[in-house]
Amino acid sequence: MFRKASRGFSPGLRRFSDLKVTEHVPESPASPRLTEQASLYVHWPYCLRRCTYCNFNKYIPKENNEDIMAKCLQRETETLLQLSQVSWYVNSFSQGGGTPSLAHPSTIAKILETVSKQVNLSDEVEVTLEVNPTPVGMSKLKDYHHAGVNRFSIGVQSLQAKDLKSLGRDHNSLDALQTLAEARKLCPGGVSVDIMFGRPNQTTELWSRELSEMLRVCDDHVSLYQLTLERGTQLFKQVQSGQVTMPTEEITAEMYQCARTTLQQHGFQQYEVSNFAKNNSESRHNLSYWTGRQYIGVGPGAHGRFVPLGEGGVAREARTQTLEPDVWIREVRQRGHGTRRRIQLGHLELLEEVLVMGMRMTMGISHKHWELFSPELSLLEIFGGSLVVQELLQRGQLILDDRGLRCSWEGLALLDSMLPVLLVELICFFPPRGYVTVQ
Repeated sequence: MFRKASRGFSPGLRRFSDLKVTEHVPESPASPRLTEQASLYVHWPYCLRRCTYCNFNKYIPKENNEDIMAKCLQRETETLLQLSQVSWYVNSFSQGGGTPSLAHPSTIAKILETVSKQVNLSDEVEVTLEVNPTPVGMSKLKDYHHAGVNRFSIGVQSLQAKDLKSLGRDHNSLDALQTLAEARKLCPGGVSVDIMFGRPNQTTELWSRELSEMLRVCDDHVSLYQLTLERGTQLFKQVQSGQVTMPTEEITAEMYQCARTTLQQHGFQQYEVSNFAKNNSESRHNLSYWTGRQYIGVGPGAHGRFVPLGEGGVAREARTQTLEPDVWIREVRQRGHGTRRRIQLGHLELLEEVLVMGMRMTMGISHKHWELFSPELSLLEIFGGSLVVQELLQRGQLILDDRGLRCSWEGLALLDSMLPVLLVELICFFPPRGYVTVQ
C-alpha cells in the first residue's frame, strides 16, 4: 500500500453472482473524453549498481550505448504516440528508472522534441525527472532544467549514513542535502523528496527525528515509501539468514501514522496513500495514473494504458514493453517499438483499475468521475446496498456520500484490507469475461 503506484495491474478477487447484469451499453473506452490526452512515461533501465532492496527492471550497462538508447526512445515515443492518436495533448512527462539522472540532458531534450512534433506540448506541461542525489546527478541539474525538466524527484531515501550503506545507495546525506538545495534553486515548489521507512532496525523514535530533520530542508512535496522485502534481492537474503532484522508490521504502521501527523503539522496535505503536498505542488503525472487516465509507457519494461486508435482499436489495452534493453533495442530498430504484451481490457477490468487506483487518493472517486467510466451503474447502486460496505461505513473507515466514495483518515491506512471487499461487490454487477491477449 505504501509503495509507489505500480505501472502494472493485478486483477482483484473473482466470483460469479446470480445478480442480474445490466443490459445498458457502457461508454466506449475510445470515447473522445478518454482518448484525447495522455501522460508519457519513459523508462531509463540503467544503474551503476543495484540497491540491496531493489527488484526493479534495471541493468548495469556493459558499455556506453546512450546514443543508441536515445534514438530508440525517440522512435518508440513517435510510434506509440501515432498509434494512440492522442488528439489533444500530452499533459505530463516523467522519466524514471533505473537511474534516469545517468542519461545525458540532451536525451530528454530530444524526446521532448519528438513529442512536440506529434502532439501539442504546452508551456505548462509537467516534465519530471527522477534524480539520484550523487555529485554527478547534482552537477547535471542545470542542464536538465535547460533541457525542459521543471520538476525533480530526489531519491533521498534516508539521511542516516549507516542506513544508506545498508540499502546499497551510492550517495551520503550531505550529497542528498546539497542536491536538494540546488534543485530547489532551479525549480522552487517543483521538487519532491522520496524518503523510505520500515528500514532494518529502524524505530518510530528514530524515524520521527529523521522526518523532522528532512522537513526543515525539503520543498513542497514528500513521497513516503515503506521498504518491502522482495524475493531475489540481497536484503531478502540477509533477512532470511538472520543477518538483518526488519521492524514488525505494528511498528511500521506506527511509523506511517507518525509521518502523516508530522507532515500535516508542517502544512502538508495528504492527497494519496504515499504522497503529501503543499502550495498546490501535487504530482500531475502520478494523478493521471490514479484518476484512470491514459498513459503511454516507453522504454524497456515500461507499462502503458491506452486505446490504439491508430490501428482501429476501440478498447483500452494494457501494454508492456520488452524488459531486456538489448532485445528491446533490436525490436525498436526492426518495427519501431518493443511492445512485448498487449492485453485488451474489458469493462470490468477497466473499472477495477479505476476503483483500485482512485481509492488511493484522499479525495477518492467522485460520482462524476465514476460516471465517465460507468454511466450505466453509479457508485451508490454498486456499493450502497452492500452489507459489508455498510459495515465499513458504520466503522467510519469508508465514506459514501453525495461527493462520491473515499476512505476516511483512519480507513486510508487500512486500504489494502478494504479493496478486496470493494472489488467483490464490483464483480457482482460486472461478471468477468477474462482478459483478451492481443499479442
